[in-house]
Amino acid sequence: MTVPVEVVFERRGAGTPLVLLHGIGHHWAAWSPVLDRLAEAHDVIAVDLPGFGRSPVPAAGLPADMPGLVTGIVELFAALGLERPHVAGNSLGGAIALELAASGAVSSATALSPAGFCTPRELRWALTVLSLHRNAARLPEPVLRTLFANPALRTLALGMILARPNRMALAEALADARALRDAQAFRAVARAGRRYAFAGAPAVPVTVAWGTRDRILPYRQAALARTRLPAARHLDLAGCGHVPMHDDPELVASVILGTTGARET
Repeated sequence: MTVPVEVVFERRGAGTPLVLLHGIGHHWAAWSPVLDRLAEAHDVIAVDLPGFGRSPVPAAGLPADMPGLVTGIVELFAALGLERPHVAGNSLGGAIALELAASGAVSSATALSPAGFCTPRELRWALTVLSLHRNAARLPEPVLRTLFANPALRTLALGMILARPNRMALAEALADARALRDAQAFRAVARAGRRYAFAGAPAVPVTVAWGTRDRILPYRQAALARTRLPAARHLDLAGCGHVPMHDDPELVASVILGTTGARET
């Protein structure tokens, strides 16, 4: 499904709107493990960010910086008739969620292992690891299928991103590899984000939740997030990796619903 700003998304449920934003090289299906649970309480819109998943690169080109990305999401809100929805994001999407909260464009924000709290060296590490995964995703699909079908090899292939790779179905692993391989905006967004650091001060409810086994943006970065966002709710996602939706769907859904107020915390 598309809207005038050419962003592809999946929409389920009813209630107050909740927009879900994925990380660099990912797609809306990253949220599949928690989508139906969230849709029990919200009108959930999981987005393919411009240049990722099935969303094309905008005709005017990709935003050059984080303010441009945020502006594009606010335009999407307007196109969908959303007024200050709740938002949740992972990695790059977590950073966008926090920026939206700081701008006053959303009612609440949940950021799962968000970008913006790492040193330049840590950021180079994260982008290098993801770039290597992207190169590996260019292997012929029969090779990838064989790789992901073997539990030990799947752990080797996905263990940097997921703490529990064998909880991901084969079809999901293949779809994620395709999304990373075909991500037209990967290089441009990675380049634009090299000097990014979050420095906002949201005035709406915010939760920052970090996987304790995150190997892309390591858990130690949660300490800096606590310092920069003292008014936020900070939680550990015990035993989870960088994309916690697959590692512990019930925990992630509970954290998001606690932020939106749909579930008591």
